[in-house]
Amino acid sequence: MQRKGDRVNADGAGFEVADGDGRPPVETDPTRGTAVQAAFNGLLQIRRMMNAGAADPLAVPAEWERNQVVRAVALALEAAGIAPSAVDEDGQRVATGYRVCAADTHGVARVEWLGPAGSGAAYAEQEELRRCVVALRRLGWEALEYRGPRRRRYLEVEPPGRARPERLRPL
Repeated sequence: MQRKGDRVNADGAGFEVADGDGRPPVETDPTRGTAVQAAFNGLLQIRRMMNAGAADPLAVPAEWERNQVVRAVALALEAAGIAPSAVDEDGQRVATGYRVCAADTHGVARVEWLGPAGSGAAYAEQEELRRCVVALRRLGWEALEYRGPRRRRYLEVEPPGRARPERLRPL
């Protein structure tokens, strides 16, 4: 049975970005870091080609990223060396790190800092989410921090220039 994290891409390749809801990474697997770097370098190549008219083509998300914002944001975070969260086969959170999912607004990703019960993830979330903001802004993403239920912090990440509904108020 395949679980999230075991998926293969349409081209048959085994690489899938770590969005924080997959299986825990295999710490001793050196191929993961190589695959992440190769995918990130591919993303930068897409930016070079698709953003050729921009002053700095690498500083602006390409159309591919805008169409797959969750994948693009998760790849950016993992490539920056920020650890993803993970769940076991029962769906229980087993690792502390980022989780990227679609936000309520189309074309926007939500980034949370999660961990297993008792891990202290809630206490570290402000500092860790700020690390995420730095990594994402370097790549041209807009990342705003909000508070949700139980005053837990999260980010909403979107490409620059996207119209933001007035109902949202950043902290």
